[in-house]
Amino acid sequence: MALYSMLKIGCAKIPFFFVTLDVLKKIFMNNSISQIIKYLEEVAPVCYQESYDNSGLLVGNPDTVFRKGLICLDVTLDVLHEAIDTDCNLIISHHPLIFNPLKKITGNSHCEEIIIQAIKNDMAIYAAHTNLDNMFSGVNQRFAEQLHLTNIRILSPSFNNLYKLITYIPDQYVDGVRNSLFEAGAGHIGNYDSCSYNVNGYGTFKANEHAHPFVGNKNEIHTEREVRTEVIFPLHLRKQVVHALITNHPYEEPAFDIIPLSNTNTHVGAGMIGELEREMSDVKFLQFLKKQMQLPCIKHNKANDKPVRTVALCGGSGSFLIQEAIRQKADVFISAEFKHNHFIESKGRILLADIGHYESEIQTKQLLYGVLIKKFSNFAASIREQNPVSYL
Repeated sequence: MALYSMLKIGCAKIPFFFVTLDVLKKIFMNNSISQIIKYLEEVAPVCYQESYDNSGLLVGNPDTVFRKGLICLDVTLDVLHEAIDTDCNLIISHHPLIFNPLKKITGNSHCEEIIIQAIKNDMAIYAAHTNLDNMFSGVNQRFAEQLHLTNIRILSPSFNNLYKLITYIPDQYVDGVRNSLFEAGAGHIGNYDSCSYNVNGYGTFKANEHAHPFVGNKNEIHTEREVRTEVIFPLHLRKQVVHALITNHPYEEPAFDIIPLSNTNTHVGAGMIGELEREMSDVKFLQFLKKQMQLPCIKHNKANDKPVRTVALCGGSGSFLIQEAIRQKADVFISAEFKHNHFIESKGRILLADIGHYESEIQTKQLLYGVLIKKFSNFAASIREQNPVSYL
């Protein structure tokens, strides 16, 4: 899934999308780079990146007016020069250019040189890495689609990023306030939405002389029939949900609690698992995998012509998910950068298929492009493909 260290690829060109139509200048005339980023982070909120990661805006001024954009897997000098030569001022990459802490920027490293040249040319660089990996509709879903998997779900769902909102609403305002919470994104549980729990009761309060009570009188205890309403929402929607509550609740100061939950979030997490449309032998599956992903080769442990139906996968470096794939009885786990001992330890337990880091994330560029074109319908691009790793 994640790239744990920067790839040493020299000056090799890597695949990217490049915006080519002059009409984009008019389309994005009033769009700042921050508006492009805001939309991307609605799709892949940065709060869902892994703790070691560095997604987000890495270089540049977010208030700059957007001209043209380039989408790539890795930011290299070749990519930067291409962006400069073609009047781009925003590079959107999957892997972060700045991954490890920098103590100085003198141009003595590949990363430092790119940063210096980017700043000189008013180039912004943005990364959508493990936050994009971890979304249900992210990198791994596109990977699973290439293999025509059905019943797909996240292999290792995240937890500790769901919250429960509890509030108290006067009887006659319950529907309006509750619906506003749903519209803000609260109340989703698995494949269900508009989920809430409601209990009738009554509340008491006394407004002081500085208050402007919606009901009751100042300096008098008031009793009001209310409905205790509970809804669940994910971390990235906290501000929206609280804003919806405060904006639509009739009270001057509505009472509410926000409680962190340890429940798993089935919409966010690492890897993916699903089923093939038809069972096939492991040898035939490897042949199918090679064809579907257009692979030059596959590293795998010994195939014994066993049936394959349940497939687990993870774009990028996914060895940390091997045991989870075994626990969920996957017949095969596909990822990249497996170590020698992984193949030894998994013998007879699961078929491992290492298809390469680039190959497992090749769909990321199309994914990012698809995200942008949904918002900006005339976002046009040309595609160039070249793997930084060569095979003899």
